[in-house]
Amino acid sequence: MTTAEIVRLLRPSVVHIFIEGTTFGVFGQPIPTEGVGTGFITDNEGHIVTNNHVAEADVSLLVTLADEHTVPAVVVGADAGSDLAVLKIDVPPEALTVVPLGQSSSLKVGQRAIAIGNPFGLERTVTTGVISSLGRTLPRDDSDFQIAQLIQTDAAINPGNSGGPLLNSQGEVIGVNTAIRSLTGVNSGVGFAIPVDIVRRVVPELIELGRYRHPWVGVTGTSISPEMVEVMDLPVENGILVFSVEPESPASKADLRGGGTQVVISGRPMWEGGDILVAIGDTEVKDFDDLVNYLASYTSVGDTISLTIVRDGQERQVELVLEERPSDR
Repeated sequence: MTTAEIVRLLRPSVVHIFIEGTTFGVFGQPIPTEGVGTGFITDNEGHIVTNNHVAEADVSLLVTLADEHTVPAVVVGADAGSDLAVLKIDVPPEALTVVPLGQSSSLKVGQRAIAIGNPFGLERTVTTGVISSLGRTLPRDDSDFQIAQLIQTDAAINPGNSGGPLLNSQGEVIGVNTAIRSLTGVNSGVGFAIPVDIVRRVVPELIELGRYRHPWVGVTGTSISPEMVEVMDLPVENGILVFSVEPESPASKADLRGGGTQVVISGRPMWEGGDILVAIGDTEVKDFDDLVNYLASYTSVGDTISLTIVRDGQERQVELVLEERPSDR
């Protein structure tokens, strides 16, 4: 489909989210606050997917639909770990346009990407670009854990786009726009979206439980670098060197081991002597992002996973039962 066709079909599924009682126009109609956010309708029951950081902006949220009707919304569930939230509005099904969800596992760098949102309060603005990269992770302001498996795009994303859909050439949602990387606070051609496969995992739990249970291993460590291989005389060139193991964590119960001797490499304090994680199941782990992305994409709380570790120069297999991440309980 052409971009114009996609926009014509799916613009009605995109909503503007803002805080109740902010600003009112001459005739009493609410005027959305700049940059509050965007969402999209996912079913005929009135569920709307958006970002957690949009949903937590205020307890009283309003949603403006494509027909300019404004209705109150309640937060059904929210998850800071994936920056996803679900709102619900009480609107007849015939008044709702539901956006189709695609898949993100088969995305390729260079594919077309279309973003619809409300940047700076400018309702249902459309921008286009390509997928610039895949599998990015972003740090969180409220936690040491990261947001996993992000899509990077150069489609213009600005304050107010948060929570809006990123679409493919078939008019399917492939991601939820969530953040930009910028020194000025406005678009610099580097935006990020939560992939729709993560949305498919998280949203049903948000609707059912009000929260999402993130799987947790319970180790700290770092990706192996060439300097570490040289200084520590490591037996492998890729993987995660385990610094410490959290007490009573799945890793502790599986007898994973952290380091015992502190060294400084390239100005960074590190601990040597711990296990080296090199694979999860049949998937090679080259760096810490690989672990973060694998857990987010393929595992759930209660799953048993097989880890390949290197200890004392020897490879061995360790089975581990994933538990819920403590910060999300």
